[in-house]
This record gives sequence, C-alpha cells and structure tokens, in this order.
Amino acid sequence: MPTIAADTASGTVSRPRAPLRAVRLGAFDPVVARRPDGTMLLRNAQALPPYAERITARLEHWAQAAPERVFLGQRDAADRWRTVTYGEALAQVRRIARALMARDLSPERPVVILSGNDIEQALMALAAMMIGVPYAPVSPAYSLMSSDLGKLRYIFDLLTPGLVFASDGKAFARALALVPEGVERVVARNPEALSAATADRRHPAPTLFDDLLSREADAAVARAHAAVGPDTIAKFLFTSGSTGQPKAVINTQRMICANQTMLNTGMPFFTDAPPVVIDWLPWSHTFGSNHNFNMVLNNGGSFYIDDGNPTPPGVPKTVRNLRDISPTIYFNVPKGFEALVAHLRADRALRETFFRDLKVLFYAGAGLSQGVWDDLTALAEQTTGERIIFISSLGSTETSPAALLCTLDNESPGNIGLPFPGVDLKLVPSDGKLEARLRGPHITPGYWRQPELTRAAFDEEGYYRIGDAVKFVDPQAPRRGLLFDGRLAEDFKLATGTWVSVGPLRGRVIDHCAPYVRDVVLAGLNRDTLTALIFPDIEACRRLCGEDAGLAAGLADDAPPAAVVAHPRVRAHFQDMLKRLAAASTGSSTRICRAMLLDTPPSLDLGEATDKGSINQRAVLRNRADLVEELYRQPPSPRVIAVVD
Repeated sequence: MPTIAADTASGTVSRPRAPLRAVRLGAFDPVVARRPDGTMLLRNAQALPPYAERITARLEHWAQAAPERVFLGQRDAADRWRTVTYGEALAQVRRIARALMARDLSPERPVVILSGNDIEQALMALAAMMIGVPYAPVSPAYSLMSSDLGKLRYIFDLLTPGLVFASDGKAFARALALVPEGVERVVARNPEALSAATADRRHPAPTLFDDLLSREADAAVARAHAAVGPDTIAKFLFTSGSTGQPKAVINTQRMICANQTMLNTGMPFFTDAPPVVIDWLPWSHTFGSNHNFNMVLNNGGSFYIDDGNPTPPGVPKTVRNLRDISPTIYFNVPKGFEALVAHLRADRALRETFFRDLKVLFYAGAGLSQGVWDDLTALAEQTTGERIIFISSLGSTETSPAALLCTLDNESPGNIGLPFPGVDLKLVPSDGKLEARLRGPHITPGYWRQPELTRAAFDEEGYYRIGDAVKFVDPQAPRRGLLFDGRLAEDFKLATGTWVSVGPLRGRVIDHCAPYVRDVVLAGLNRDTLTALIFPDIEACRRLCGEDAGLAAGLADDAPPAAVVAHPRVRAHFQDMLKRLAAASTGSSTRICRAMLLDTPPSLDLGEATDKGSINQRAVLRNRADLVEELYRQPPSPRVIAVVD
C-alpha cells in the first residue's frame, strides 16, 4: 500500500493507507494579494464558466435528454418507493405553474411552504420558480415543535404570503390556522382536519394539492418562464435567528445557478455520471436545498428523500433507506455520520450497499470528529479495499451556500479548502484572527424588507461579512487550504484580557468526550476562569449507569434525564474526561475549570438551537444566566463538576 504524508493541519505522522477510490475532483490554484494593513485577498486562478439564467431550465433540459430517468423518490404510506421521472416532473410542474399564475402571486405575495421534504414540496417550489414567483420553505419545527408559534407569526408578518402550503392538514392544522385571513391554504392530504381546526371560519376550505394539477399548461407558462432571469428572486431562505428573529435571505436565480457551476468546478465527477443522492437534510436550510437538491437537478441525477435524521427514532429510518439506495455522494452533518457508524459496523450488508458506488463523503454544518473520520475510513477499507475521500466546504445561507471547497486528500477533518472560481475572499485581521468576507455572483443582495440589516451585512467594498474566522493550514503554502477558526461573535475575553476562541475549543471538547456530549457552551466573559455548560447525550450517559454497566443498582431504562446526569457514575466519568482535557490544555483560554451537565435540551422557542441541531452560544448564556452564576459560586454547588482546583 502507498504511504501518503499526513496533513500538516493534523500533526499526525505518515502511515500506510489503502488506495483512494478514483474520483474526478477539481484542483484549485489560489492567487493571493496582500495589502499594507495586513488584509489579504484570495481568488481562484480559474475563471468561473458560464452558468444558466434559471435553475428550472435544467428541469426542461433533463426532461428532454433523459425523460425516463428517476428524478425524485420517496417512500409512500405502504413503505414502497414512489418515484417521479424527469419527464413526469416537468409535466406536473407546468400544470402547477399554470394554477399558480391565476392566483396573483408575486415577490410581495410569495408561496410559503410549512412542511418538510417531499415530492409535493419539490414540485410546488419548481412551479413557483418557473413563473418567477418566490417561495419560502419554512422549518417544520416552527409549526410542529414550537409552543407559541412566535417565529411563524413573525415570518407571516414579514413575507405577507399569497399562498401557504403544507403536506398534511392534520399535522399542520395549528400552524395553518395562523395563516392571515384571505390567504389561500393548500394541503396534500387531510383537508377535513384543517377545516375542523379553523373554528372562527375566517378561512375558506383548503385547496387540495391535486387540484393544482387539474389543467394542462398553456403558452402563458412558457412566456412567464422565459421572462425569469438572473435577478429574479427564486426563494427566501430563513437564517437560524442566532442574533434575533430569523432573517429572510433573498436568493436569486443568479446566486443559485452560479453556485451550481462553482460546485461542478470542484466536483466535476458530477458530469461523468448522474449523481444518486439519498438525503434527509431539510430543504428549509441552504445545505439541503440550494446545495444538495439543486446539485441533483443541475446534473440530471436522482434524489431519494430520506425520512430519517440523526436522532434515536430517525437513524433506523435512514439505515433502512440506505439498504435500498446506493449513493454516489453522501451528505450529512457530523452528528449524522456519528449516528451511522455503529450501524455500518454491525451490518455488513448495509456497508456493502453504502460503499458500493460511493465516490465522496461530504460533511458540513459543524466540525467532524477525528474518531468518526477514522471509523468511516476503516469501514470503507474493510468493505471495499479502498478509501473514500472526505471533503468539506464553508458557506452560509447568504452565500447560496458554497464559497470554499476542500478536495485535498487529508488524514484529518477541518480543512475547508479554497475559494471557488468566481469567489473573492477577503481576510481582514481582527483581534489576532482573520475575519472572512466574501464577494461574488453567489452572494445574496440582502435581507427581504430589512434594509438596515442588509447594509450592516456588507463592508464598504461590497464584501459580505460571513462572521467566520479562518486560518491557513500553512501560511507559507496557501495551496494547502484554510481551516475554520470559529465564529467571531462567539469569542470573548477572560478578565485577564485573554481571548477564548470558542469554536475550536467547543469542537475539541466534543471530540474528546465523544460519544457522551451533544454540545457545549463556554462561559467566562470578564471572569478569571473558563467554565462550561454541557448538553450531554442522555442515551450514551444512560449506558454508564445502567445495570449492564456492572452496577448493583443501575438506573431504570426510563429514568429521567435529571437522574441520569446526577448519577455518580456519570459525574465521575465526566470529571475524569475533563481533567484529562485540562491537563493537555495550553493556558487559561483552553482550560475548563468547572462544568455543569444540563438535563434539558437547548430550546427552539428561545433561540438556543435550530431544528438542524446547531447551538446558539449567546442565547444559551442569556437564557441560563443563573446556571452560569452557579458555575462560579463559592463554594461550588453540588451540581457543579470541579475540574481544576
């Protein structure tokens, strides 16, 4: 087996490695310019190729070039795969587009979609874009998990929708009852449940989705489609609301189409064979929709909707789906990969299906742990005799989303690569870090109906302030790529004036304490020492204190989270892990002195977390200020785990 040098970012030594599975990836060549004030400008030496004017033109292309190819797949009520071909999809999209044209929709009265990923949402979204009407996919959690529907009320007020769609009138009855008076509501099933829920009769009976398909398209649809251009608003995507209420990010056709062409420069293997994707990532987020769904559409691939997710009830569904579908590229967030490892290890048939056609493992949204990286690499080698390359990216909702891509063959996670062709990256010195700012055709023109927030998001040269810090793997060799260096808004100073870099330290804690930690919030602003509020993985911790752990009187399987985190075995295990982490720390900015295990998860309503699982550090510290005070109280309370005396 060949020996490949370790990546300098990891510091690991070279070791024998299995051959890498053949895959055609782009090699980016950075051009760097330096200013006297320390600012650096990076761009790709390769020019961005021409891109389409509208993403729906790709649907027309593939409906003609490969009409019988599966475009969309989803399990039906009988648990069978229901599929729609490109030819069928175009015919249905045109019919829906004709129905939407009769409804006086516009950017001022867009389509709002409340439910999650399904074929009906895909067809509705494509139909709206085909005639130049924006749509806004809203996180289903705002309708189904929120106690007060506060964010949903805010979204309706901001967008003033002309039509609201949800797949299931029963499941979304409470949210659909909130729709402003006079706004049409469309459901795919259970309309009677919605009619019964609307007690004040402000709304007429809901429209059935199938009714939108009742009439053939006409020439007016073709004319409307021809009028859609690069500056036409395609959709509004909402940010997670980490700094307040969610912002409606304007996504134009130019942004979407340019970004897809950028992706093909980094992953040209998409054009070698139509990609096959099975994916759960929500279309209310830019990763799942702009990146993954549009990538399949742009390249004439097949998109199978995974009804699972990285949760205890969701992972078995993902595993079941992966037994049926062999992806050519697999996207997930780190928690999703982590949840999948145990199932792949235990099931050889699953491994063989999963790795059979796979070219790339793609992670984003958070840092992947070294342990999960190593486990998946080893499983691929054991199953196929080859390694599968891991690649990652940097971007945001405002960048549609991909701005940087790493296609290097590394031995460790963390490298986010270099700018795509067409992307200008400005690195501005900021308190010892390099703040990343971006410019290019993939960048949003701003936030809908929020001009002040739009102005604040861009600097004087028109660069978008993404809010992330980055650093070079090797400052003397920019070609080696960049590393994510945390969110600037999360970092803070201790009382000594020492900066705490929250992002890298959070990742280090989660990696060190795997699999017992889901997330960590660091505290210590203007304090002498660093402390942590820890959201534990309750099920993993439960295994530490059950009867099968060798304890004479273990906790019951249904013991509440409060009993699990208070169990002496759990507390002792965390104290040991954190002491070992502290012993390896280099100073006060990386040494956690006290910690507390939380028995309640981060709240969606309070803005502590998104439905995708990302944490909002500032919201947690604000909402749980009493717990932060308890961490610093003398003498320490019984709930506090003392790490460093």
